[in-house]
Amino acid sequence: MGSFVKGTIFLTLVIFLSKLFGFVYRMQFMRIAGEEAVGVYMTAYPAFIFFISLVSLGLPIAVAKIVAELHAKKKDGQLQAVLKTAIKWSVFFIILFIPLLYFFIPILAGNLLQNEATTVTLYIALATVPVVVFSGVLKGYLQGIANISATAWSQMLEQLIRIGLITFLLPFFVTPENPTLTAAYAMAITAVGEVFSFIYLYITYLFSKKPKKSKSEVNKPYPAMPLLRIAVPSAGSKLFGTFTWFLEPIVFLKALTVAGMTAAGATTLYGIISGVHIPLLLFPSFIPNALAIVLIPAVSDAMARNNYSLLNDRIGMSLRLSSIIGCYAATFFFLHGDELAMKLFHLEENRGFMKVLAPIFYFYYIQSPLHSILQAIDEARPAMMNSIYGGLGKLFIMFVLASQPFIQEFGAIIAIGFGVLVTSFLHIATLRSHKMISAGFRFFAIPYLLFVVTCVIQSYVIPYLNFDFWTNSGITLLILTVFLLMTKQFQWSDFKFLRSIVRRTRL
Repeated sequence: MGSFVKGTIFLTLVIFLSKLFGFVYRMQFMRIAGEEAVGVYMTAYPAFIFFISLVSLGLPIAVAKIVAELHAKKKDGQLQAVLKTAIKWSVFFIILFIPLLYFFIPILAGNLLQNEATTVTLYIALATVPVVVFSGVLKGYLQGIANISATAWSQMLEQLIRIGLITFLLPFFVTPENPTLTAAYAMAITAVGEVFSFIYLYITYLFSKKPKKSKSEVNKPYPAMPLLRIAVPSAGSKLFGTFTWFLEPIVFLKALTVAGMTAAGATTLYGIISGVHIPLLLFPSFIPNALAIVLIPAVSDAMARNNYSLLNDRIGMSLRLSSIIGCYAATFFFLHGDELAMKLFHLEENRGFMKVLAPIFYFYYIQSPLHSILQAIDEARPAMMNSIYGGLGKLFIMFVLASQPFIQEFGAIIAIGFGVLVTSFLHIATLRSHKMISAGFRFFAIPYLLFVVTCVIQSYVIPYLNFDFWTNSGITLLILTVFLLMTKQFQWSDFKFLRSIVRRTRL
């Protein structure tokens, strides 16, 4: 148990550092490149992720699963054969899909995104895909032999390289009159980060190679079908998720141009929303994400033992803690989020997006723990369908609302929030269908009420205070903490749980 908790804390730290480095990268990018260049980059980025999912086609997951099984059975001599087969199929998929995507990019940029300024950035993104695909196969191999830290450090290295290049190199290439070129340079910096990540993974792989056991194992190739039987179904759900994200900027830009906005203006707005406001709102979510990692084995263990009291205790505590984190995030970002975004990212104007998003994104913080709980109680398929319904609903509402001239970008903001609400409440409804689980809607009712009360109080108090931004922010968090303590949302068992984790890590 001690090693499991240590691993969980390590993953929590990795999630936090990854979000922190990604946040710093976006902050530096916005400050140096400007809003329009960030808009071009962020409009092309979902297509980049979709290209990766399409070309890799689930092979990293298949490699990780098969290597882990062979490693557990002490058949280490076959591990290299698995990797070679995966690399051969990766090369085949690259040869098959890259030319098709190359000829698709002009259609994507000119007709779908309605902004030919993204063309060069998309071509650079496509050239980066093979590196990411081979990195993914190596990550799958290393995860299969339980070398999780290597994949974590490769991600950290990639982020640090990107931050360094954006900070010290990009300023020499920034051309304010040509944001398209600036966005292309930023995508090239992303490519450089991916190359360094691949080099690190390859060196780690060379040091972790298992020795060959016999000549028969050396010469015997691993069959492709076991890999593909795992890879193709695994790719399905991931492809759908990345495809809906790929469609998001297309729908967003189309709707705003229908409403009368220029393509360049819509691109800039999408970059600000997806590159500034959403990442800022999601930054504290590393805590619920860490709880989600713990929940799958914890809930599965309680289910296996038919200990429903323990099951409900673990579910209740995780949802309550996630709800409290969501309460803090929603309160802070509703009152201070727009000003914080302007301070950190040097935005040209306060558009008020945070006041629309923050009350809705409260429910995002309970989404990942709910998803993990559903997976642990054998409801993985309903959990996936809930996410699909939320994604499709978001795209539909986005086009309907954002295409209206009187609402425009705020319609897109509402649609993003609608997708979060649909997925979260469907997760809750699915969980409530299990009679042995007592979690209902009460776990977020009081924290959400406290969020509203704190915002009302501070909305009247802040105008009369002559404090600076950070002091006002501290007062907001203090008021909310007092309310949470008064309503007993914080419990002594939470502190005992945290203390037991600390003690176990010392063993």
